Amino acid sequence: MDTTTAMVGGSVLALFGGVLLLWCAAEVSLRLRVRRRGVSAVATVMAEDDVHGQLDSAPLLSFSVPPSVGGPGACGIAGLVIARPRGHTPLRRPDRFAPGASVRIFYDPQRPGRVVLAAGEAGRSAVVDLLWSALGVGCLAVGTGLVAAAGG
Repeated sequence: MDTTTAMVGGSVLALFGGVLLLWCAAEVSLRLRVRRRGVSAVATVMAEDDVHGQLDSAPLLSFSVPPSVGGPGACGIAGLVIARPRGHTPLRRPDRFAPGASVRIFYDPQRPGRVVLAAGEAGRSAVVDLLWSALGVGCLAVGTGLVAAAGG
């Protein structure tokens, strides 16, 4: 392999792997923080009129928040929040997320649109998080190896 190609390819792979690892760590940290410090609620899965929304595996959820939610400057009026949960969702939307179904969630009281499914509702998110992390580590290792081989 040409030295320039190995350096560029290795740099791109290493950069991709590093960014993927940082994204995985930030996303897992956010979901854990919202589950620990967030407010528990029950949301209702909404029916979607948009064709693209129907193809999204993350269900559209609606739930109400009390007037005190929203942080400094909040208007003090109870409201209805419509959001999609963060984190792992399967390729196809499971039957338990049919329109009208109730789902246990946690939301961030400072940003009510930041929603995660409760641990029992999330499914096998740890396995998927590990797979994405393994992909990131693999890309980082191969990229670093290519750069080291081309440089030495």
